[in-house]
Formats: sequence, C-alpha cells, structure tokens
Amino acid sequence: MRNFVKLLGIIGLLAACQPNDDLNQTLKSTSESDRSQVTQTSETERLNEWFSARFEEQLQMSPLALTILGRKDRYDQFNEFTEAEEKRQLAWRAATVTELQSQFDYDKLEPEARTSYDLWVYQYEQAAAAQEFMRSDYIFVQMQGAQALLAQFMINYHKVDNESDMVAYNKRIAGVAKGISDLLARAKIHANEGVRPPRFAYEGVVEQATNLVRGAPFTDDNEAAPLWADAQRKISALAEEGKIDEATADALREGTRQALLSHFKPSYAALISWFKADIENTDDIARGVGHLPNGKAFYEYSLKARTTTDLTADQIHDIGLREVERITGEMLAIKSKVGFEGDLQAFFSYLVTNGQFYYPDTDEGRQGYITDTESYYVFIKQQLGNYFGILPKADLVVKRVESFREQDGAAAHYFPGTPDGSRPGVYYAHLSDMKAMPRYEMEAVAVHEGLPGHHMQISIAQELTTIPLFRTQAGFAAYSEGWGLYAELLAKEMGAYQDSYSDLGRLSGEMWRAVRLVVDTGIHAKGWSEEQAITYFKKKTPIADATARSEVRRYMVWPGQATAYKIGMLKILELRQFAENALGDKFDIRLFHDTILGGGALPLPILEHRVKDWVTSVETGR
Repeated sequence: MRNFVKLLGIIGLLAACQPNDDLNQTLKSTSESDRSQVTQTSETERLNEWFSARFEEQLQMSPLALTILGRKDRYDQFNEFTEAEEKRQLAWRAATVTELQSQFDYDKLEPEARTSYDLWVYQYEQAAAAQEFMRSDYIFVQMQGAQALLAQFMINYHKVDNESDMVAYNKRIAGVAKGISDLLARAKIHANEGVRPPRFAYEGVVEQATNLVRGAPFTDDNEAAPLWADAQRKISALAEEGKIDEATADALREGTRQALLSHFKPSYAALISWFKADIENTDDIARGVGHLPNGKAFYEYSLKARTTTDLTADQIHDIGLREVERITGEMLAIKSKVGFEGDLQAFFSYLVTNGQFYYPDTDEGRQGYITDTESYYVFIKQQLGNYFGILPKADLVVKRVESFREQDGAAAHYFPGTPDGSRPGVYYAHLSDMKAMPRYEMEAVAVHEGLPGHHMQISIAQELTTIPLFRTQAGFAAYSEGWGLYAELLAKEMGAYQDSYSDLGRLSGEMWRAVRLVVDTGIHAKGWSEEQAITYFKKKTPIADATARSEVRRYMVWPGQATAYKIGMLKILELRQFAENALGDKFDIRLFHDTILGGGALPLPILEHRVKDWVTSVETGR
C-alpha cells in the first residue's frame, strides 16, 4: 500500500499561497516571458519549462513536500491545514490551468507533452471536484491518521546533518502542534455537520496520540516518548561526529524539551480530550459513509477518484463477485494439489491455525521475517533484467513499523526514498502479532511493497528525467496499487512462489483485493455492517481474526481506496493482452513494462492512451 500518497494527501500541498492578485500577476509575467521565447524553442520545450516553473511554485507552498523530496529549503517551516489554505491552493491551480490552456497550442505538442498537459488539467479537475466534499471526509482516523503521520514525518523525513537542521527540527515541533490544532478544528466542524468516523477510529486516534505523549519529557517514565527519543538520537549523532560540542548539544536538547512541553503536549492533550469527550456521539455499530450527509454522492466521488474510472458501485461490486468466484476455483486446485481432503473452509482453518505457517512471536521470529523478506529481493533482483529495460537505482530496506503506530494485523506498506537516493525506500511491516503474518503470504506481500511492486514503480518514476518533475511525483491509487497487484502475478512468471503454499498466499492476496471490491461497496453503498463484512472476508480467504477486522476497519474509514487495487490490475492485464494480440511476435515484455512505468503514475484512461500509442509506434516502426 502506497501510504506515501496518503501522507501527501494529508499534507495536501496545503501551504500558504500568494494572494490571488499577486499570483495572477506572477503567472501573467511568466507567460509574457515564455511568449518572448517562442521563436527560439519548440512548443514542447516551452511547455516543459512552464511545468518546471509551476511545479517549483507548488513545491514552495509545501515545506513538508520539499523535505520528502530530500530538499532543505523552508526546513524550519511547516504546512498549514486550514480550509482557507486548501481553497487558496485550489485557486492557484485554477489560475495555472487558465494559463496553460490560453498560452499553449495542444496540437503542436509532442505526444509525451500532451500527456503532461492532460495530467496537469486532470489533477486540477480532481481537486476541484473534491471541494464539494471538503467536509465529507474524515480528518483523524486509526489508519495512517495525521496524529501519527506528522510525528512519523519528523522521525523519518526530517534529516539532521548539522546544528541548523536540529534547530529547524525544534521549530517544526511547533509546526506539528499547530497542524494538529488546525486539523482538530476541522474535525470539530465536520462533527457538527454530522460527519464522524466510527467509534473504533476514535479509539485508535486516542491510543496513538497518547503513545506520543507518554514517557519523558512528558511523564516521569524511564522510557522516552517517540519524538524525544528521536531528537536525542539525532543530537547525540551530531556530537559523536564532532559537529557540535556538548554545550551546544545540551542547548539543542533543551530546545526540543521546551518545544515538546510548550507546543506538542498541549495540542495533543486537546486532541485526546476532545476525542474522548465526543466519542459518545459516535454510532454504537459502525456504518459506511452512505449514511452520512451527502454520503451517497461522496462515495460515488470517492470511487471515481480512487479508480480514475466512471464505474459505479454496483458495477464494481459485480466485478468483485466474478473475481471472487474465479480465484476460488484456483484456490481449490491448489488445495487438491497439496492433498488436503477437507473443503475450502477447512483448508483455510488449517492454514490459520497450523503453527508451521508462522514465525515465533518473539524478537527472533520478527527478525526472521525481515531477513527472509530480504532474501526474496535478492532472487527478484536477479530476474529484473529479463522483464524490464528501466531499472530503479534507489535502495530498498525492510523495517518494522515504529511502536507508537504499530497495530496488530494492520497492512504492510511502503514509503519511498528520495529521488537522489540519499534516503532508501522502506517496506514497513506490522510485526506486533506474528500470528497475523503468515509465512505463506509474506512473499507476495514483499513483492507488492518492494520489487517489482511499489518500490520499483515509485523509484523509477522519481528517477525519470525525460518528463516534467511534477509527473515523477504524481500518485493515483488505481495505477500504483494496480501495479503492485499486477507485480504479485508477474513475480510468478519470474519464478517466485515455488512452494504451493506461497502460491496460495499469492492467490490469497489477490482474493483479498477481489473481496475488497465486494466489501467496500457493500459497506458504503449497500448498508453492510462491520460484522457482515468481516464474515464475508473470512469465508473467502485464509485470514486471521485480527487481520480481517483491521482490514474491514480500514475500508470503513478510507471509502473507495480498497477498490483501486483490482480495478487497476485488471486494466494493466487488459492492456497487456491488447498489446500481445496486436503485436504478436513484435511484443516485448520489457518494452511493455517500460511503457507502463516510464511515464510516471497516470490515471487509467491516460495510461490506456499511452499504451495504445506505443503499440501503434511498434506496428508502424516509428
């Protein structure tokens, strides 16, 4: 799961924009400068220069986005998360689209430049469509909510190489606090309008927020709170490297302590207090967003945004049912192959309860899970050249999720590195409950999150130099998650899953995504309860109780997101079949994959156009 997208969704590139008059004047001045060069550069070159300037403006609006990209400008500043900032950001986008459409001749652009043009407009249109539902979404939830993500950002993204970086870190703690306060104000507005996440989300927010203010310097516990421990590590490293003396180190520590006590603690205390007080207003039984004010329209929008298609909830539900039936047949074939004589439910029970399929629930078992995952990547790397022309340069590491946000049975996920490779991509696994992490599924999960899944797709996108920078940072769930699921199947072609149980694990993963189509639409469009969704999930997959509940609760707070995987995978498979049929002996799997990955993340309709253009170019030899 590409939770980097979720992080950017929360960050939202919602930093302070120029007032509209100044902004429009800036665009006007730039466009006049661009037009003066028209005789010297092609329309495509001129457009790419324009994109470079506009995206830099956009990045400068978001200090956090700059940091995620490995840059240190505005390093002591933080994003704002108010509705007013979101509206100003949209106004900026609207102005750029007006500029784009008035100053460039689409027919004179090269094909790749047309894709860039279309994508810039598409992203604005999606942002504009979201405005109708500004108060329909949930602000704080138990899955990758801002209460955890902003702290995680400080720990994993704010790199400290010198004294000034640590001074910036301490200033940013106040930024985290203000961000939480601004988001809490929005959550209160949503609640007043009848939009509250389910009770379990409240409980998760309180637990995670409490974990961040437990321990020194907030309490007398011997254990340090997460941000205090992180700051201590970073300051100590500077001292050990001789970059600061002990007096400076002490001053920096005192700066962190004061920032945590004066800013961080009050904002989190207010967050915890409000959620504890308001939880009595949540439903006793969790329901989907369909019951919320404007909920039906919001869910329809969510499906369109997540899948980048016009598929309805009923259509997606039916696709899910058909895929569940197909995959069930393949599971039955493996059950027969391994000689299990009971029915499929008995086989699932055997898998879930048999100790041979799990690592010990110990530190040694957890390290074993990580070590064996790393060994899968050694094998996959040896095969990549046979299936891809473009290969990632960035490194990949496997880590356990930080304790303050770790949840039993929660989904593994990936966070990307920097485009320059200074920070590797990370595959995160929740290892607090090893009974929720079966051996037979781990190979498919590793493939999805790492190679040739998310790490490969995102790293290649970030490293592309032939397209505008904004495209290397674009994210669309149907594309990225569709690729991750396609990668699970592709790994079988590459020689993975030699063990039948591992292949069953792959099928189990694909079944999860098919079940998601049924369950997500069931919850949000058909009135399914949490328990009804869990029962269906357990009937169709070998899944531990904790994992099933965690999965369903994820779908309940992220409406539509779970549908992106299978819809995206099916489109990539459809495009591959089209290309194979059209090209016959001319079809080259490496060039097909390079076509899919070589343009960055795209909405599915634009991806389809790209693949068909490639097929035409191969057919005509141009």
